[in-house]
Amino acid sequence: MRNTCRILVLGGARSGKSAHAEDLVCAGRPSDESASVRYLATARHDVADADWESRIDQHRRRRPDHWSTVETATHGDLAAQLGDDPHTATLVDDLGTWLTTELDRENAWDAPRGTVAPATNSLVSSVEKFQGRLVLVSPEVGLAVIPETRSGRLFRDEIGSLNARIAAVCDRVVLVVAGLPLVLKDSAAQPEGTT
Repeated sequence: MRNTCRILVLGGARSGKSAHAEDLVCAGRPSDESASVRYLATARHDVADADWESRIDQHRRRRPDHWSTVETATHGDLAAQLGDDPHTATLVDDLGTWLTTELDRENAWDAPRGTVAPATNSLVSSVEKFQGRLVLVSPEVGLAVIPETRSGRLFRDEIGSLNARIAAVCDRVVLVVAGLPLVLKDSAAQPEGTT
């Protein structure tokens, strides 16, 4: 059997997915400052949006002081951050805000589908090559009605495709519903060569 090292945590809004991911990145590790964790925060600050800033602050307050935080929207792309240090325990929160930033950066909201494929391909490759403990948080948005707007449909389709690709290269996939984690995939629990 293999050690689980790459974990995707999916869930809806306010499902508890981020808190669950924070627990997973620390599982089996010392709780003191010797247990370094790198937190790759994908949200962009918007001082004009008090509610958004409050959400970011809630996440920040939950993190231990000794975790290092990198804000990927302003300090390089996510795939490069993962590739620069593929061994340190890392938590990425979340892929939905990362995707939104990429769609904005490429002015892709009205562009043909697939415009952000180079960025998503690079991210999937970096996740697949990651050698340490990696926990990624992502929204599961495909369970609701089809969005009315093109941008809503584009985001839903792109995040759904990205989630499927990331899930394929992760050892474990967990869906958090109403605070309850449901394991969808656990390669570490299966002998190699079985599905």
